[in-house]
Amino acid sequence: MRLRAMAKINLGLDVLRKREDGYHEVRMIMQTIQMYDLLEIRRKAEPGISLSTNLPYVPSDERNLVYKAAKLLMDEFDVREGITMKLTKSIPVAAGMAGGSSDAAAAFVGVNRMFRLGLSEEELMKRAVQVGADVPYCIMRGTALAEGIGEKLTRLPGLPKCYILVGKPGINVSTKLAYENLHLDQIQTHPDIDGMLRDIENQDLISLTSRMENVFEPGIIGQYPVIQEIKDLMESKGALKAMMSGSGPTVFGVFDDRSKLREATEALRASRLAKTVFATQIYNNKEKNNA
Repeated sequence: MRLRAMAKINLGLDVLRKREDGYHEVRMIMQTIQMYDLLEIRRKAEPGISLSTNLPYVPSDERNLVYKAAKLLMDEFDVREGITMKLTKSIPVAAGMAGGSSDAAAAFVGVNRMFRLGLSEEELMKRAVQVGADVPYCIMRGTALAEGIGEKLTRLPGLPKCYILVGKPGINVSTKLAYENLHLDQIQTHPDIDGMLRDIENQDLISLTSRMENVFEPGIIGQYPVIQEIKDLMESKGALKAMMSGSGPTVFGVFDDRSKLREATEALRASRLAKTVFATQIYNNKEKNNA
């Protein structure tokens, strides 16, 4: 079985408060894009989980969310057979694009199908939050409002047709670092998430992109000015808006014109500001198929 584990971007990211349990209350609009890792799963007669990856620095034991997700389901349903999994990473690691969470989501979907466990999408999502806050969304995919710690999800209508340019500089930013650089009392502007929800309802891409904001940006750009340089380049080449995704450092630009996307992609490659440059489009809710 081969499954696509798709990347996400945050069209709007707001952090409301720190909760007593140490987690942060967030309000985000998430969007799946056509960029993915591949997870191959094979059954084997002998029990246990064997995982390999194409990147030497990605763990292949219980520290990997793929392993964790598969083990959680197999333990719960007392699956006696084993599986061999091969993960081929294309989504940059520690990039604010939920690569690890999406890989785990693919493992949940794959193990459920392979052993005919009969769990619905909703039942998978309930279990997925035990592995990571973004994993339930990565099972759902598409356009969604995420609240709570990211696990309370409301499906939204798909965006109007648009193109996405991804640029990740050669640095990694952990979510922990992003929160350490975020001072809630000093946030001057919060994204207008409610306005963005209306824009999605009205299919107004211009208004939607004008409201896009990420509260993590100022703190991370302060440490890594290259993020601002990538944003400026994308917008100078026709992006309706360019913004950092999640806790960064990846920048994405939204385009309504394919030729501008092409021109911006070439310019970003030539600039050498980004180590990873990838031109793609959004994944629409209507394309629902996890395989």
